[in-house]
Amino acid sequence: MAEKHTRIIVQDGIAVSATRTEARAARGTFVYAPGAGSNIDDPFGRYLAAHLVEHGITLVRFQFPYMEAGRRSPDRPPLLEATWRAVIEAMREPAVNLCVGGRSMGGRIASQVLAQGTKADALALFAYPLHPPGKPEQRRDAHLASIRARTLFCSGTRDAFAAIGELREAAATMKRARVHALEGADHGFSVLKSSGRTREDIWAEALEVFVRWLT
Repeated sequence: MAEKHTRIIVQDGIAVSATRTEARAARGTFVYAPGAGSNIDDPFGRYLAAHLVEHGITLVRFQFPYMEAGRRSPDRPPLLEATWRAVIEAMREPAVNLCVGGRSMGGRIASQVLAQGTKADALALFAYPLHPPGKPEQRRDAHLASIRARTLFCSGTRDAFAAIGELREAAATMKRARVHALEGADHGFSVLKSSGRTREDIWAEALEVFVRWLT
């Protein structure tokens, strides 16, 4: 698995790390951002890096400026969005399909920049945080109807940040969106021991669904 490490300039004085795992004869590129509490080496991102190349999909992982600087609190939305736009433009290639997205906050910010007009062929949202836990009235979906790229929501049925029914309601406002439910998984894609499954089983299901949808 060949990985290329690079730094992407976001704005004066701010750059972020990115890792590109190249697939031979790639059918497309997926640019992935982690959730708020993780970084470029988050476990699900590394799992995707190890397996997407087998399906002819190049993966680009990156982290936001606050993680680059070793801080725990996320940057303000304008900087998070500027980071996504800079990474997309740095990784865009002529005649190569581009999918963007990520886990939790990483995917949410990607959805915001696409709603604002940044172009991509597809959007993949893993564990989309539709609202804070226990606060369903604070929904983060007003922008979703403006997205023109086809979209995949892939979330667990035990995710406190979005019930599957709520995600389906949000997806219904979009042009080309579908929802896949990961049975028994929570927001971190963990499952109860009584389910007989492991978190890696959930990762494998999410990978299979994503590849089938994307290709």
